[in-house]
Amino acid sequence: MLSDLKDKRALVTGAAQGLGRAVAELFIERGARVVLSDIDGDLLDKTVADLGDAAFGVVCNVTSEEQVVSSIQAAVDHLGGLDIVVNNAGIEIGKPLVQQTEEEFDRVMSINVKGVFFGIKHATPALIASGGGNIVNMSSVAGLGGVPLLGSYCASKAAVLRMTETAAVELRDHGVRVNAVCPSFINTKMVERLVNPFEGATGAKFDDVVAVKQQRLGTPEEVAEMVAFLASDDAKFVTGSHYVLDSGLTGSLF
Repeated sequence: MLSDLKDKRALVTGAAQGLGRAVAELFIERGARVVLSDIDGDLLDKTVADLGDAAFGVVCNVTSEEQVVSSIQAAVDHLGGLDIVVNNAGIEIGKPLVQQTEEEFDRVMSINVKGVFFGIKHATPALIASGGGNIVNMSSVAGLGGVPLLGSYCASKAAVLRMTETAAVELRDHGVRVNAVCPSFINTKMVERLVNPFEGATGAKFDDVVAVKQQRLGTPEEVAEMVAFLASDDAKFVTGSHYVLDSGLTGSLF
């Protein structure tokens, strides 16, 4: 059964490309109206044009509380309310932890953690005003354990999981569900950027490691399907949970 999102009103961050775009596209396909936010205004405009009349774009840097507040208000104004928020915006640094600069570490934490915090904090009043709703946070299997070259990223995605659980408990009585999705290696530009650092540090072919650990790269569309399920009424008894999409990567020792 396809997750029905008919007439739902959604805001998706980091939506100009990659996982965010796939989520926005599937939401629209399932009947939702979607406000896409992204820091890249030119790419955002192109994506919104591609997705058609059910899409609306707002430029937003999720590290700015003021801009997050403005983007949520723009979504409420445009859609007439808000039912779903997907905190997807994020970045990675592919470098050994002890070689990362303070600026690099701070940037990962600011976007991946503070951006999600701002999204939860400021979307909640709008969701409650609409009678309840749900938040889906994009975490990662990297938030479940250590991964070479991804130390700060791992820390940031673990923080997303803990915030997800806390917010779910705090907001349950207000009718707001909060869940997270934990993809492994997905066919996105973010993962493409990790190939050279990984191969340089390990001497192993990235494609070979992916084939052994998870058979193949996942697709953005497969991640979007899980997000759509969590955003739908089919998941009305689901909150405070995280869903791993990794073709067995975290379930195997070898």
